Amino acid sequence: MKQTDTIISACCFGDSRFGSFAVIWSDCEGRPKVRRILLSGPQISAKVSCHRYFPHAVVSSAPEISLLINKIEAFLDGADVYFSLNILRLDLCSAFQKQVLLAEYAIPRGKVSTYNLIAGYLQNPRGARAVGTALATNPFPVVIPCHRAIRSDGTLGGYQGGLKMKRDLLEMEGIVFDDSGRVTVDGFFYQKQL
Repeated sequence: MKQTDTIISACCFGDSRFGSFAVIWSDCEGRPKVRRILLSGPQISAKVSCHRYFPHAVVSSAPEISLLINKIEAFLDGADVYFSLNILRLDLCSAFQKQVLLAEYAIPRGKVSTYNLIAGYLQNPRGARAVGTALATNPFPVVIPCHRAIRSDGTLGGYQGGLKMKRDLLEMEGIVFDDSGRVTVDGFFYQKQL
């Protein structure tokens, strides 16, 4: 993660059963826009990450950010929540990462895809690893549901909030796991488009 605290104006925190999360935002053309969402993980809390990577950010909110915090909290509590992309600074992502994030955003609740299928959908059939990297550095977890991408063998891969959180989120959305911990589905999202 790059240290970009010189252009960050504010951070706001929320809480969930998975721990705290932070929304890093700033004013962009007169509107609050999210630059980064940090989840607490097994090794470090979102609050510590925020203070470590954005030490000059001021704790502050705006109505749009408060609404987003409430939606994230509801989502992490199991609610089916719609998130708009309008509040995100997708323009700060590379062109490829933005393509990956938009493909991931399109995967509906209760569905999963694989890094390989997403790469194929993006007409980059050998780009599974690049897709995985783009999702591993997803600046907007939860809003862009990168927990819905898994490995081709049904194992989870990684997740900023940790594998337990990823599995719990998928189970809340109705995804079933077998005894070995692999996702069991009849078909993956983007499978038909290849």
